Amino acid sequence: MGIFSSIKDAIFGDDKDEASAAPKATGFNRASSKAVSDVDVEAQLDSKAGADKLNWRTSIVDLMKLVDLDPSYENRKELATELGDNDYSGKAEENIWLHKQVMNRLAAAGGNVPASLRD
Repeated sequence: MGIFSSIKDAIFGDDKDEASAAPKATGFNRASSKAVSDVDVEAQLDSKAGADKLNWRTSIVDLMKLVDLDPSYENRKELATELGDNDYSGKAEENIWLHKQVMNRLAAAGGNVPASLRD
């Protein structure tokens, strides 16, 4: 599982956890969780402990901290590579791009992400 998947799972919920928690009835699982498109990304992040003390709306480092991921250079570089930047060096412009790409990908995955957080 990559860094982006970890971010997505922290916001949308982990599919494996939901599948194992779903009750079994007549040979199939019935999941009672919300559809991904119902996930309000901004509200989910705002509800996390410490959100009010972090600048997660613009900082990839703070976003990663908020979802309990190590925001080290190595992890940001791995995330950048996953999202298409093979020359990541940690510059401010690259971190801004990285944050926008994460938000764009969350929206593409079906999450409700405000336009102000995307490109």
